[in-house]
Order: sequence, then structure tokens, then C-alpha cells
Amino acid sequence: GCTEPNAMVVSTVDGDGWPSARNVLLKGLARSTDATGFLFYTNYESSKGRDIDATNRASLTFSWLQLHRQVRVAGRCVRVDETTSDAYFALRPRGSQLGAWASDQSRPVPDRSAMEARFAELEAEWEGREVTRPPHWGGYRVEPLRIEFWQGRLNRMHDRVLYSHSITGWSKTRLNP
Repeated sequence: GCTEPNAMVVSTVDGDGWPSARNVLLKGLARSTDATGFLFYTNYESSKGRDIDATNRASLTFSWLQLHRQVRVAGRCVRVDETTSDAYFALRPRGSQLGAWASDQSRPVPDRSAMEARFAELEAEWEGREVTRPPHWGGYRVEPLRIEFWQGRLNRMHDRVLYSHSITGWSKTRLNP
């Protein structure tokens, strides 16, 4: 019953310490001996991309308000390899692929017609050809160091359980609401 259950808020901090948060979609989980984490894709030159490249940190918040539940993740954030980004890009609808080329994400644009004109130019340019991934677009993986599960309860006596990762492994702590 949740709309976009894989929606999450990605929060970053820029080089001057200013926080920023925006909604994106979780696009996968990496689970291997050398790469574990939550995957999302974006323009590397966007404000979130620049923030991540400056700090290598991000937090994610999943909210399912209908269920009175939330999960917060904080960790190291790194770019995924080009092969992974290429594979995901190939699965995107053609319009979304062209949009990745058309948008100078987070940069000023004079008006909507300028965006639409750029998109139309790219449609003509790529007509009859497979759209390849632009070099400024790809994936990030948030490697969790902290994961907090929140469950709403009566009288604001919510359940909060924090898992923290250290060199010795994961530990579990119950937090006051």
C-alpha cells in the first residue's frame, strides 16, 4: 500500500558544511565480499554528486508513513564501477536516458522551453541509435556504518534500534524515542 516503497531521501553536506536533502529511488543493493551497500544513480555533476565527491559521505532515510516506520542509513558513499552504471543505464527507458544527457542537473536554466529544446535536439541526434551512458552520469553506493530502525508506537513510546558497524563487526543498541 506504499507509493514508491523504494523512495528515499539522500542527505549530503557540501564543502562549507551546508546540508542538503532530496528524494531519489533506491535502485539496488550491492552484496558481495568487496562491495556492500545501497545503490542509486544520478548526475555526478549535480549538487549531490559534488557534495558526495567532496566528503564521501551520505545518509539515506526511508519513510513509510502509512506503516509508522522509518529506516535511516549513514555511511561512506562511493561511485560504483562503470560496468555497473552502464548495465543499469541500459535498463532505463529511452526518455530517461535522453534526459540524463539533456539535463545539466542542479544548474540554472532560463525556462522550461530551453530544457525541452535541448531534449528535442538530443532525440534527433540519437535517432535510430542506442543511447549510451553519459560520462557525467552513474551510480553511487552508500556503504552503511549505521542503520537505525524506527517503529512508531502509542504514547510516543517508539521503538528505535541502532546497528553500528566498527572494525569488530556490528553492534546493536536500543535508543530512547
